[in-house]
Amino acid sequence: MENKKQNPIKKFISARGVGQVLTVLVGLVILCFIFNLINSNFLGPRNVANLLRQIAPYIIIGIGQGYVLITANIDLSIGSVVGMSCMIIATLICNGINPYLAILVALVACLAVGVINGELVARCKLPPFVATLGTQTICRGIAQLVNGNLNTDSIVSAGSQWREVAEGVRNFCYYGKTFGIYNTFWIALIIWLIFNFILAYTSTGRHVYAIGSNVEASKLSGVNVPRTIVKAYLISAFCAGVTGLITCAQSGTGTMNAGMSYETFAVAASVIGGISTMGGTGILSGVLVGASVWAVMDNGLQMVNTQVGLKNVVVGLIVILSVLIDVVRRSGKLSFKRNK
Repeated sequence: MENKKQNPIKKFISARGVGQVLTVLVGLVILCFIFNLINSNFLGPRNVANLLRQIAPYIIIGIGQGYVLITANIDLSIGSVVGMSCMIIATLICNGINPYLAILVALVACLAVGVINGELVARCKLPPFVATLGTQTICRGIAQLVNGNLNTDSIVSAGSQWREVAEGVRNFCYYGKTFGIYNTFWIALIIWLIFNFILAYTSTGRHVYAIGSNVEASKLSGVNVPRTIVKAYLISAFCAGVTGLITCAQSGTGTMNAGMSYETFAVAASVIGGISTMGGTGILSGVLVGASVWAVMDNGLQMVNTQVGLKNVVVGLIVILSVLIDVVRRSGKLSFKRNK
């Protein structure tokens, strides 16, 4: 009888990716406790609210990268797509375009990049590293060309006929609160709920896992591999586009360097949360935890006045360690012996 009662718990813990998420979650709690010991303001209401807002962009881009990684691919264009989205939105608004139309145009442009990435990888058989590295450079170039190689003016400038609408969008996306929590976090949570449902409970999600586990077996099972890979890159591009909107709302301007290094943040949020770089493993709950670890490290090290260089070294080591743990878990061992 006792074994039967324990089975559901054991089954839950042994489910795909859950063990890694729980392990990282424990580490996250310990991390928060340590930073709060060093600085008692760390878990104060004001810093927690700011921390949740800081986590949100990492969650959103981590979702997109997570989908792509589960298919055993990678998207290096995320950061540049964020910058392109930010610049398109701000430039159009500053030129008198309705802010909602500007957001729509930017998202369509981002989705187009997602389709291109997916087609290059799935049908043209380009290595994902090469394909998305190329589109990364192209999108950054578009971000620079949109406003003539210049950052934009404020989207709520007095000369804009859509000033009040732009200010409303900015306040809603970044400065507004609901139930005492910044709307930025609620946006990230809603996006996570939608794409977590798709990944966990739909045929698209099953196909994403199947491709990452074994492409050839997926083909024999009737999975449309190219279409599924394109969908994964579309989700990644959409998430990057939304992050570009949040970035634009945060700064109030279009900046050509927006989204720099975000591809690293996206990989870190996914990998720390247990999504394997080798495909087929991981759950989006891990992205929530992984993004939180990244943001807590960033916020906590800033509060204890740690140098930026040391902060980057620490976070980089965490990413490497996370991948190393995944390799050991999958292979069952880590060997440095030479093959005879």
